[in-house]
Amino acid sequence: MKISNSLKKPFQGRFSALFSTLSLYLLLSFLIRVVLLIWSSKDVDFSLFYIIRAFFTGFLFDLAIGSLFLFLYGIYLLIFPKRWIGSVFDRCFTYFYLTLIFIIIYFSLLAEIPFWDEFGVRFNFIAVDYLIYTYEVVENINQSYPLPVIALVLVGLIVSTIFIFKKCNIFKNTFSDKSPISNRIQYILPFVIIAVALGFLMKNKQADFSNNLVVNELGKNGAFSFVSAFKSNELDYETFYPKLSDKEAYSVVKKSLLQENQNYVSTQFDDISRATKGNQVENPNIIVIAIESFSADFLSTFGNKDNLTPNYEKLANESVFFTNLYATGTRTVRGMEALTLSVPPTPGNSIVRRPNNDNLFSVSTIVKSKNYQPYFIYGGDGYFDNMNNFFGGQGFDIVDRDRGNPLSDNIKTQRFKIEDKEVSFENAWGICDEDLYKQSIKYADKSTKANKPFFQFVMTTSNHKPYTFPAGKIDLPQGERNGAVKYTDYALGKFINDAKSKPWFKNTVFVIVADHCASSAGKWEINIAKHHIPAIIYNLKQQPEKIERLTSQIDVMPTLFGYLGWNYNTSLYGKDINQTKIGDERAFIGNYRTLGMLKGNIFTQIDDRKRVKQFVVSGADKSLSEVKSKNNEQVAETISYYQTASERFKNGKMKVR
Repeated sequence: MKISNSLKKPFQGRFSALFSTLSLYLLLSFLIRVVLLIWSSKDVDFSLFYIIRAFFTGFLFDLAIGSLFLFLYGIYLLIFPKRWIGSVFDRCFTYFYLTLIFIIIYFSLLAEIPFWDEFGVRFNFIAVDYLIYTYEVVENINQSYPLPVIALVLVGLIVSTIFIFKKCNIFKNTFSDKSPISNRIQYILPFVIIAVALGFLMKNKQADFSNNLVVNELGKNGAFSFVSAFKSNELDYETFYPKLSDKEAYSVVKKSLLQENQNYVSTQFDDISRATKGNQVENPNIIVIAIESFSADFLSTFGNKDNLTPNYEKLANESVFFTNLYATGTRTVRGMEALTLSVPPTPGNSIVRRPNNDNLFSVSTIVKSKNYQPYFIYGGDGYFDNMNNFFGGQGFDIVDRDRGNPLSDNIKTQRFKIEDKEVSFENAWGICDEDLYKQSIKYADKSTKANKPFFQFVMTTSNHKPYTFPAGKIDLPQGERNGAVKYTDYALGKFINDAKSKPWFKNTVFVIVADHCASSAGKWEINIAKHHIPAIIYNLKQQPEKIERLTSQIDVMPTLFGYLGWNYNTSLYGKDINQTKIGDERAFIGNYRTLGMLKGNIFTQIDDRKRVKQFVVSGADKSLSEVKSKNNEQVAETISYYQTASERFKNGKMKVR
C-alpha cells in the first residue's frame, strides 16, 4: 500500500502532537541542564568528556521519562478507530491529556530550580516526602514563594504552548490524518519499544560515573530521579553495599567501640552492650536543643563577619565547645537519629521515619533508667516525618501543635497540645522559637513541681524557609536566611536568660547543637565542610573548654554522660570523646545512598553500587582527592560500622531487651 506523504513525516501526521510534545520536553530539559551547569559552575570539574557524557546520559533519561509521559497517548493514537479521528471525543481527549502533560512538564521543570538551589541535586527522597506531609509543604511554599505569580506563569506557559501548537498546525495534522492502524504502527512501534526499553534499562545510578556531584546530577532527569527515589526510599544494606562476614564486621566494630572505661557484658559475637564506669558525680536536668539548619559557618568563631550569633558564642565561651563536630546527614530526622539513637546514618530513610522503630535502645533508655522523664517538644505537628511515633515509641512524652494527626495505636505515651493562646507567631513549620522555649520552661516547671528530673529534646524551626519570625526582635529583615539565623540566636539568648530565673536552672545542663547544616550542595557526593556544625554543653560544673578533636554527632550525648560521671550500660555506637584514644576519632557522614567515615585526613566512602572509594581530605573547604592505594583497615572499619548498624536495626537487635 502506498504510504501517504504525511505519514512519511511524523511531525505532519497523526502523531504530530505526540512527537512535538516529546521534542519540546527534550529541548526544555536540555535548557534546564545548561542553566544548572552555569548555576553550579564553581563546583563543576570541567572535563569535556564528563560533561558530554552527562548531557548524553541526561538525554537518555529525558527520552525515557518523556516517552513514558506520552506512552498512553501513543497507544491511544494507535488504536483509536480511523473513522472517529478528528471527532469531538478525539479533540477533547487530546487537549485534556496534553494539557495534563504540559502541567507536569512545566511544573516539574520549574520546581527543579528552587530544589536545586536548596539541595544542589535533582529531586530525591526529600521530594518524595513532600508528597506525604502536605500541610507543612504547601504552607511553606505558600509563605516562601509568590504562588499567584507562579500559577499565572504556569497557566501562561501552557496556554502559549497550545497556541503555538495551533499556529504550527500541529493539532490540525493530528486530527486530519486518518491513516489506518496498519500505517500508524510503523511510527508508534519504535516509540513504544524505546519507551519500554529505556524504562526498564535506565537506572538513576548510571549517572553516578564521576566523583563530582554536580556532573553526576546534571546527567539525571528530575522526574526520573523522583520516581527512582520513590521506589528506593529504603535500601537493604546486604543487597546493595560492600560487606564483610558478620563475625569479622562485629569484631572490627567491637574493637573500635570500646572506651577506656568500658567492658563488654556479653561474649556473644554480635552483642555490643558495654558497661560504662563513671564516678556518678552529677544527676542534673538535661535540655537538648536541636537548632534547625545551624551551620558552623554562621559563627564568627569560624570566620563569619555578620555578627549573627552573639548569644550562642557568648554561651560557647562559658561551655564545653565542640569545634570539630560533624553532622551525620542533611536532614532534621538524621540529626534526631544521631542525637537519640547515637547510630551511623544507615542507608535509605532515617530510622526515625521507618516502621518498627519503637522500643529501641536509645538515649531515652539510659535517662529513664535514672528516673528521668523524657519530653519531645516541637513547635509544629510532630506527625511530620514520623517524629511523634518515633519519640513516643522511645518513651518520650510529646508536646506539639497536634493538628489532629493521631499517634500510632501501639504508642503508649502522653501528648500535650500547644494551645493557640500560647502562640504569638507561627509559620508553616511551627511556632516561633520564643514560643517554643516557653513550652520548655513550662514543662521544666511541671517536672520540678513533681520532684522528677527531666530530660527534654527541643526541636526548633525558625531557621527554616520561609525564614519568618516575630517583627521588631532583630535588625535584619524577614524572608532571608541571615535574618532567621539572627532571630534564632536572639530567641536562644532570651531563653537562657529566662531560665536563669528558675529554681531548676542551677541543676540543669543544656546541650545546644545543630541538627544539620543549612546547605549540603557542593562539588562532591558528600561535601564534608557542609556537615560542620557547632555544639556546646552549657552549665556544667566545670571550667569551659574547647574540644578540637574530630567528633561525630553521635558522640555528643555519650560525651555528656561522661562529663556527668554516669555509670550506665550502653548499646549506642557513640563514644565519649574524652575516653577515646588519640587517633581513634572518627565521624560518620552520609546521605540516603552514599555513606562515609572520616578518620584523620582520610575519608572512606561506600555506596549502593558496592563501590569503595577513599579520599585525602585537605584545606579549609575539606576538598577531596581520590587515592588509589586504599587504607584497608579504614575500609574494613567503615563497612563494619554501617553493616552492623543496618543489620542490628533490620533484625531487631536494636530493641531494648
